[in-house]
Amino acid sequence: MLAEQQAALRRVATLVARGTSPSEVFAAVAEAMARCLHAGNASVNRFDGDTVTVLALARIEPAMEHKPVVGERHTLEGDSIASRVLHTGRPARLDSSELQRAAGSIAERLREMGLRCTVAVPIIVDKRVWGMAAVGSAAPDPLPPDTEARISDFADLVATAIANAATRAELVASRARIVTAGDEARRRLERDLHDGAQQRLVSLGLQLRVAEEAVPPELDKLRGQLAQVLAELTGVSADLQEISRGIHPAILSRGGLGPALKTLARRSSVPVDLDLTLDRRLPDSTEVAAYYVVAEALTNAAKHAAASLVNVCVDTHDATLRLLIRDDGIGGADFGKGSGLIGLQDRVEVLGGHMEIASPPGSGTSVHISIPLGGK
Repeated sequence: MLAEQQAALRRVATLVARGTSPSEVFAAVAEAMARCLHAGNASVNRFDGDTVTVLALARIEPAMEHKPVVGERHTLEGDSIASRVLHTGRPARLDSSELQRAAGSIAERLREMGLRCTVAVPIIVDKRVWGMAAVGSAAPDPLPPDTEARISDFADLVATAIANAATRAELVASRARIVTAGDEARRRLERDLHDGAQQRLVSLGLQLRVAEEAVPPELDKLRGQLAQVLAELTGVSADLQEISRGIHPAILSRGGLGPALKTLARRSSVPVDLDLTLDRRLPDSTEVAAYYVVAEALTNAAKHAAASLVNVCVDTHDATLRLLIRDDGIGGADFGKGSGLIGLQDRVEVLGGHMEIASPPGSGTSVHISIPLGGK
């Protein structure tokens, strides 16, 4: 019996360590408790104010009438097993005689199901009673005296899974805030460059043009010097404009992802076969992520892949933005060693998306992106 319990605990602990979703962990815990304790009914439940909700169930006795279902919600009035656990923060049990006398909707529901005894232990998350793990039996004899201790081992794993999920959610939210703040800073910097420095350079260029035209014919040397300064100023303005586009392309804000990708394709030093199927504007964060992924892939194809062609396919399907970027270069890229695409993976994952990269030697590089349009 001990070996069976330890094996079950290891299986559940493995799920928790892998970051399996809490709902899957709840179901696995309920199944393990029912199997290890040979209980007719095992459940994982959550408290919410003055109610308790069934999140997972296992090993429901075939002969049981009025079987419980996941999602059932009950109030905590009366002397129920749930109210005892919630108010004391300690394990509780109701044997046959107590369950028959107990008042409240939960006790009535257990009797309706044909259960004769039940044991529950608290699930403690952040030092508060988050819920409870429980087993019940239709047999008249009390559950074994070590039942509370055995259930507690599973309840601890449930608490760990919940805490891990909360930590991951906080991490994703933090990453999203960082990415959003960075994008907003890029927009502000692009606007400042465009509306400030670039406009001043344009104005200065016009003044120089006027001064050049006002130079008398006998001062040809001065006219040439002014022309040279004007040419240099024009070059600086063009450089600044290119820097501005790299910080945050204005066309992305004005026209959306489609026109921005077309501009990228025209400027690429490697020919680009662009297949766009976009019929509407997408969320800002999605467009920014897609734009920079494509821009980085084109840069890598030009600098490292020795590619002669890059195919970029973009479409929306089942409320998901899909990108496929494929080049015919030398492949063999190791994206774990400093590639710019690694940083872009954060953008994609923050939006609930997924990025896959394949780069077998001699067969080019492919980047597959999917981002849910209802993403964060």
